Amino acid sequence: MEETHTMPDPAVPPTPPVPLAALLAREDLALRQLAGPSGPDVVVHWAHTSEMSDPYPYLLGGELLLTAGVHVPEAADPGAYFDAYVGRIVAAGGTALGFGVAPVHDTVPPALVAACAAHALPLVEVPPQTTFSGVARAVWQLMAQARLAELRRVTEAQQSLAAAASRPDPVPSVLRQLAQRVAGRAVLYGPEATEVAAAGRPAGTAAHRALAALAEVVRPSGPGTPTSATDTAAGTHLAAYALGAGHDFVLGIAAPRRDPGDHTIASVAAVLLSLLTGEHQSGTGAARSSALVRLLLGAAPEEVAPLLGAGRRAVVHARPDAHAPDPVAASALGAALGSPLVDLAEGVVRVLVPEGREPAPYPGWTLGVSAAAEPAQWPAADAEAARALARARATRVPLLRHGARAALADLVPPDEAAAHARALLAPIAATPALPETLRTWLSLHGSWDRTAVALSVHRNTVRQRIARCAALLGADLDDPDVRMDLWFALRDRAPDGA
Repeated sequence: MEETHTMPDPAVPPTPPVPLAALLAREDLALRQLAGPSGPDVVVHWAHTSEMSDPYPYLLGGELLLTAGVHVPEAADPGAYFDAYVGRIVAAGGTALGFGVAPVHDTVPPALVAACAAHALPLVEVPPQTTFSGVARAVWQLMAQARLAELRRVTEAQQSLAAAASRPDPVPSVLRQLAQRVAGRAVLYGPEATEVAAAGRPAGTAAHRALAALAEVVRPSGPGTPTSATDTAAGTHLAAYALGAGHDFVLGIAAPRRDPGDHTIASVAAVLLSLLTGEHQSGTGAARSSALVRLLLGAAPEEVAPLLGAGRRAVVHARPDAHAPDPVAASALGAALGSPLVDLAEGVVRVLVPEGREPAPYPGWTLGVSAAAEPAQWPAADAEAARALARARATRVPLLRHGARAALADLVPPDEAAAHARALLAPIAATPALPETLRTWLSLHGSWDRTAVALSVHRNTVRQRIARCAALLGADLDDPDVRMDLWFALRDRAPDGA
């Protein structure tokens, strides 16, 4: 059993080896296998040229060793010499031997063919028109192609796993996607080695038991416990991954083969499952579900807020600058802002952020932030964040906070200010788009273009609405006193526009 305490960089999977059959299939090389085993399991990790009579000290293992037979002494017994020579290549871990015909030997020595057959070492004839450097170049070309294909496979798997994690049933979805990517079975083990969930083709009884035992090897139990381990049972490749510190869940994988990128793909799945099971263990997911149920059954926000660990919170509205947001991007933004309370609807991401965690600009996004509020005032804070986002987009700033400083208007009692606002704005209150357009237009100093951007409408629509407001209100909107009075009224009106 091989144990690994650290995982490689997920973005750079190991370079896959090249099947010897792929080299033999290259018509430009015209190679021909004369002895030894063949098939997909015979792979080459690199090519090396040597004319040493004992190549053992110079081999790392996995090589296609290329030689022209310069090292073969004329007076030697061919049978004994080649038997010892091939034996040393096999002992060093060489994968195959390529023998170049001409200029030293006209044909491949029969004694070398017999020795390679006896030691089960693939022997390849390299014709005179094919140089050793050409063979080596072909190996590197095939390796580069295989590496590119493996990188593409890993990238596609990462994207599909992330999408699976955003589904309503994230844990089973991630396991199903992982099992599909490794063409095997993925199992999530909980406390006391219980099988919580599984997906993919069932493993044999022996492999199933071995996988459960392997999961116990990496189960977190203190310093020194490996984070992952691999083994083989009944011809099945097994792997187990502990899902992070403080977790009591383990991911197990059983597959008929283990490709170079499989460890990377499994590591990504382990990280996603660690986040999902960590939420389950901490109880935050259950608490949010309970809060949602209570809200649907008619509870007030202030009654369910304690379930969310929520006191005063600010509301953040956000839009990406380049494209429409998706669930994965929305979750990533919530994580960056330090809150799991994220909502994505109509192209806007809304996040409830705890007081004290000041949102900072997030690359590629425009954010509008409300003032911190008690749960009962969250709907009003939601409206503040929406207005802040609209102004941020119009003024092209990455983040804009709702203003909360004291002002002259604060000298007027709130009830009187609200009554004045209702009376002044009554002529346009029946059409919600009119007060909102007027408020945005005034906030942007009468700019038609920026108001159009903030409201996502055409500039002519803005002109028509403002003209309609002026007509209904019977007001000269070019008069700064009128603008000021309307601005205070729009600011002081109730959030529902009443």
